[in-house]
Amino acid sequence: MNSVDNWLNNVKIGVVGLGYVGLPLAVEFGHLFPVVGFDIKSGRIAALRDGHDETRETTSDELAAASQLQLSSDPEALRACNVYIVTVPTPIDRHKRPDLTPLISASETVGAVLKRGDVVIFESTVYPGCTEEDCVPVLERRSGLIFNTDFTVGYSPERINPGDKEHRLPNIKKVTSGSNDETAERVDRLYGRIITAGTFRAESIKVAEAAKVIENTQRDLNIALINELAIIFNRMGIDTEAVLKAAGSKWNFLPFRPGLVGGHCIGVDPYYLTHKAEAIGYRPEIILAGRRLNDSMAGYVAGQLVKAMLKRRVQVEGSRVLVLGLAFKENCPDLRNSKVADLVRELGEYGIAVDVYDPMIDPVEAKREFDIAPIEAPDRGQYDAIMLAVAHNDFGAVRLEEIREFGKENCVVYDLKYALNREIADARL
Repeated sequence: MNSVDNWLNNVKIGVVGLGYVGLPLAVEFGHLFPVVGFDIKSGRIAALRDGHDETRETTSDELAAASQLQLSSDPEALRACNVYIVTVPTPIDRHKRPDLTPLISASETVGAVLKRGDVVIFESTVYPGCTEEDCVPVLERRSGLIFNTDFTVGYSPERINPGDKEHRLPNIKKVTSGSNDETAERVDRLYGRIITAGTFRAESIKVAEAAKVIENTQRDLNIALINELAIIFNRMGIDTEAVLKAAGSKWNFLPFRPGLVGGHCIGVDPYYLTHKAEAIGYRPEIILAGRRLNDSMAGYVAGQLVKAMLKRRVQVEGSRVLVLGLAFKENCPDLRNSKVADLVRELGEYGIAVDVYDPMIDPVEAKREFDIAPIEAPDRGQYDAIMLAVAHNDFGAVRLEEIREFGKENCVVYDLKYALNREIADARL
């Protein structure tokens, strides 16, 4: 038995942060290793102990099957661990600058229980260099230990796709890295125990950090291109979806679609890369141009809906509009950085009364995050316009094929997601 095998036989894992990323990780590892799943929210821990995951990423059966998983909101419970995996959010502030507050706080928590020989693995999306330049000093200061002498670190970026029941943690290839060769091997072998799709060992932590942040930057730029094309084609009176279907007949055409770019990843990660680029004296024009365009799409869509209403001679000011969907994407309750909230505000600037309906999301969270109070069910025959903003498979009280029943006789139906038949939708992005 080699040293890595011996190490694996004695691993006890602490997962710090039990959100969309951390909980599936804790559950998978909890089948094989002793795991402490830690979250600062005691209510979250209580709900998980009752078998309820508000993110809908794990089921009650999956939670129950993780026989070696212990859940706690007490940081002292982490003290018995020797591997710590940090999976906290890395958002941006209102000035679109990286907000490392949750990450630094988690590093403080881990540093307080860190011991000689321990390994700390970060999964949160960051800019290249953040792990070693921002997190490691906190670990050293809080623990009194020396990096790469007393403890080591790894970085294995998360690739969770909220709401996706096909691409889940075990069948998504995992990038791994470590602060020295031995740690890199340990981290890679550790994840290899739960990732059936296999792992990719990066050359360094900075390479792994950079690989993660460009994954979503690339998607952001591709969507920005399609959004700009949609704007051009709308002015030319050409159906964008028809164009994309025609172009998609070529084998190497990338199947991106226009729309609002929100969420915790695509709409945020590029700002981490541009922040680091500007810190080293380079202004990334293309990345920022894509961000500006995607951030402006809520205003553009609101304007397009208003134009469609005016063409129908619908009085805009004082009108009533139903917006279907508030989550940042389909089939999940995640509200983080939802651009639908921006769309609702933009419509309000026109003097429109907006009802938001989304059975997937937590209405209390919607009120807290956006000051939006979703309705329990829409009224039939009462709306001057209806916007399909998020195409959930299950809209509860609304069947999309009967969407016009909720509108007045002259109602405008705008399909932002290309989910409705052309006979139903009056306008599309």
